[in-house]
Amino acid sequence: MKLLVVTHNLPLPRWGAGTRNYHLLNALARMHEVSLFATVDRLPDPDDVALLRTAARDIFTCVLPAGRNKRVRQIGALLRGRSYELTTYAPRYVRTAFAQVVRKGRFDAVLFESAVVAGHDLPPGVLRIVDEHNVEHEVLRRTSQSDVGQLRRLYNRLEYLNLRAGELARCARADLILATSDRDADTLRALLPGRPVRVVPNGVDTTVFGARCAGPEATEEEAPGRVVFTGTLGYYPNVQAVLTFAAHCWPRIRAAVPGATWRIVGSYPPPEVLRLGELPGVTVTGAVPAVQPYLASAAVAIAPLLVGGGTRLKILEAFAMGRAVVTTSVGCEGLAVEDGRHLLVADDSATFADAVITLLGDADRRAALGAAGRALVEDRYTWERCGATLLRALDTLDSLYSLDTRKEVTDGAHAGAPLAATRR
Repeated sequence: MKLLVVTHNLPLPRWGAGTRNYHLLNALARMHEVSLFATVDRLPDPDDVALLRTAARDIFTCVLPAGRNKRVRQIGALLRGRSYELTTYAPRYVRTAFAQVVRKGRFDAVLFESAVVAGHDLPPGVLRIVDEHNVEHEVLRRTSQSDVGQLRRLYNRLEYLNLRAGELARCARADLILATSDRDADTLRALLPGRPVRVVPNGVDTTVFGARCAGPEATEEEAPGRVVFTGTLGYYPNVQAVLTFAAHCWPRIRAAVPGATWRIVGSYPPPEVLRLGELPGVTVTGAVPAVQPYLASAAVAIAPLLVGGGTRLKILEAFAMGRAVVTTSVGCEGLAVEDGRHLLVADDSATFADAVITLLGDADRRAALGAAGRALVEDRYTWERCGATLLRALDTLDSLYSLDTRKEVTDGAHAGAPLAATRR
């Protein structure tokens, strides 16, 4: 097929969504002719574009404007009864540029990386695929339930209602919906009866995560007492996770293990996270060239998430590095893990802290958990396996929707233009 992939940023393997998009883009290119349409916040680096050209035949980018104050735009969307999240990535000129690309490209299908960017109209005969990295409205519902401030709670509740309606409406138009876990797939099937949903899990590059590390933090051995958190810190669930851990777990851990150190590794840390670097034993790194050296030095990797959706790449990456993990039930949701075998699960602060303390003092237990985690990703969560699953999911489109029928519809819409269904 001739495919157009639509993302809200360049799909580069440097953060969660970008990593998934990058590897799935490369998987698609093995069997299909693929182009990319991405909204970006600045003109892309030529090296980044060159990296993507190994998979994407054509790359189209639209730079989003800095716009007005975010709070003003949120209130404006709310007053119009619309979701701020669903309107962010499609100002009028982006919609116009997208329409031109689709009209000229004669695509068989368009794969949107999430419902957030799936608001565009498509010509007749072009199939619509939505890759739901998360069930977005569910993440916001959980966020609103955990908010402390009454005003923030009210806003998130109203935004949740608008986002839920818009997300479901966009997914209801899809010819195929992708989910990252069986749990998310079941949720979407219940909300959208009759729509085809397939699971394409998140994965990890086991050749990159697990290889020898280089750089100033490089080590092949754990640093004694080292705790590591990785994740983009411009993402609210990650911010909430580290702030909660710092307030309710870290003092208990330092009291039990006075030499313990904690590395908070991730881009875009807000001021409240940067201030955690003033705590004893805590370092906030900001953006780093690679997280592997930090994971390699970890005695324990943590994912103390209280809200979220989809599945957590941070856990799969720690597994691939052979590191012991402590997480919450939400943190490991959707992954085929067993508490006590692959990782430790704790849902209250004292129990979470005690699990970290226990592992810091038990090298054999850490090694056993790390080995089990590594074996799990090798068996189920390599990007090669996930990419193959995606290709099989797209193959189902041929049985669900007749190519001949779509050709007739497309010919009528484009005055005799042929339907491209080439493979390479």
